[in-house]
Amino acid sequence: MEIGPLDHETLLDLTVNVIPLGMLVFFFVAFIVASPFGWNSVTSGLQLGIVGTMMVLLTILTYYSGRAIANAERDGESEEPRAYSPKHGSETGECGDNGRP
Repeated sequence: MEIGPLDHETLLDLTVNVIPLGMLVFFFVAFIVASPFGWNSVTSGLQLGIVGTMMVLLTILTYYSGRAIANAERDGESEEPRAYSPKHGSETGECGDNGRP
């Protein structure tokens, strides 16, 4: 399954941000529809402003992280850190008898 440049694995990586985004959307709509604390222009405006700002910022973060993941996969970058050595399971370097550099 691909949506634009995003493949299945990239979409799974982005669910970390999509789930909280869905929760923010739910509360934004719930605070408008149900108005559990009554309606005060200052308090309600501040409440909706905070939740709305977090929704926008998380959406922007999700978009740019999706682009970065897709570009890294397209460029063939390794998922392991540059200094990672699979032989020792840590950063590269000379290992002594006990496995420590």
